[in-house]
Amino acid sequence: MRRSAAGGVACLVLVAGVLAGCTSGSGAPRGEQGAAPQEQAEVVKPVSVATVPASGAAEVAPGEPVSVTATDGTLTEVTLHNPEGEAVPGVLAPDGTSWEFSDGLGYGKEYTLTAVAVGADGKPVTSTSTFRTVPKPSKTISVSLNAQEGETVGVGMPLIVTFSSKITDRQAAERALKVVTDPVTEGAFRWTSDKTVVWRPKDYWKPGTKVSVQAAVYGKPLGGGAYGAEDRSANITVGDKVVVVADGQSHQMTVSVNDAEVRTMPTSMGKPGHTTPEGTYTVMSEHVGYTMDSGTYGVPADTAGGYRTYVQYAVRLSNSGIFYHSAPWSVGSQGKRNVSHGCLNLSTANTKWLMDLSKKGDLVTVVNSGGQRLEPTDGWSVWQLSWADWTTPES
Repeated sequence: MRRSAAGGVACLVLVAGVLAGCTSGSGAPRGEQGAAPQEQAEVVKPVSVATVPASGAAEVAPGEPVSVTATDGTLTEVTLHNPEGEAVPGVLAPDGTSWEFSDGLGYGKEYTLTAVAVGADGKPVTSTSTFRTVPKPSKTISVSLNAQEGETVGVGMPLIVTFSSKITDRQAAERALKVVTDPVTEGAFRWTSDKTVVWRPKDYWKPGTKVSVQAAVYGKPLGGGAYGAEDRSANITVGDKVVVVADGQSHQMTVSVNDAEVRTMPTSMGKPGHTTPEGTYTVMSEHVGYTMDSGTYGVPADTAGGYRTYVQYAVRLSNSGIFYHSAPWSVGSQGKRNVSHGCLNLSTANTKWLMDLSKKGDLVTVVNSGGQRLEPTDGWSVWQLSWADWTTPES
């Protein structure tokens, strides 16, 4: 009995030793190391809510977005009330972590923003803030676009944003502008004056590209105490690639569509003393029934070399008065010699055919005219600058 009991005790000790060895990193007995620490319980953070603008803000620009963000939780309800107590609608993100209103607030008004969010701990948190927008400014600046909603344009189309007054904060103005393309197209803005900024692609547009240009300037500071008056936007589509090359030596105009030559027509361009500037023009506008007036470039019609001549079809290529237009009086010279005051003369039938084919943003390149180089700022002649020059800031 005694031996059996002793043997039993020995067995128990051996088992305990084996168990201790399995659970100790060093193999030392448990009693020498102390009890193993218990795993710490995971900490559940409460939801936190951040609002923009911050509560108490008193100089908020009406055009800047109002937003709410939830961290470690989701938003269940967000309400923005105007001074009349009406709810201003916003947009809640699909994942419930953010909310935004960006349609523009009123000037000199106080708004109340209330947000309710729930964290992983299941506890709701309510955040309430108030802020006030700036008083109505004494000066607002309007904006216009050269693109019109729904139109189809050429592959050379620049996107031109023109402000009604000088912009003193160009960076602020550019932040209010957005160009979205499908497919994605590389491009950049360049200021051509204190009132005009132009976006052009690095290379000619790809036919079929969808383009959205947005000038969301309402209520945004543009410098010098001025704010944007109202937003402008346009959605356009790039059509076929139409390129015209007019040669002053051969007196021929070659028309290509999607890089395939479709027609060659006789033309007559600027005579000596009125030579047509050489370079790549972009079609700006089309006119049926137009009066060509030398007074537009500083030569009154009733002086030597002046004129006022009605033409049936005319397409503007520059601000300085270069058009391609119907000129039935010069048909005998078309294809043979240059006799115009700088424009590209065509027969009435050929002008109508080309005008029916072409559109804003198409390209017309003049070569061998003997004229000076076309200025990049004359009309929409943005392709006169290389991409490197376009993206180099002006000195």
